[in-house]
Amino acid sequence: MQRKFRPRKKVCAFCSDKNKKIDYKDINLLKKYVSERGKILPRRATGACAKHQREITQAIKRARQVALLPYSAE
Repeated sequence: MQRKFRPRKKVCAFCSDKNKKIDYKDINLLKKYVSERGKILPRRATGACAKHQREITQAIKRARQVALLPYSAE
């Protein structure tokens, strides 16, 4: 049995909008890429390309170090 539809490929939000920047101080943006338990979401869930997923991960880790984001949700 074949699939009747093909899921659309997610487009990286940072590649499509060149004005968007990834910054560790932009907590509202980074919260979109962290689960409710405080874990960094994988690339397949966020739709980011590999380059920008690495930048997101680094920004989240920096924000955690300077206590802008919690390490866990508790």
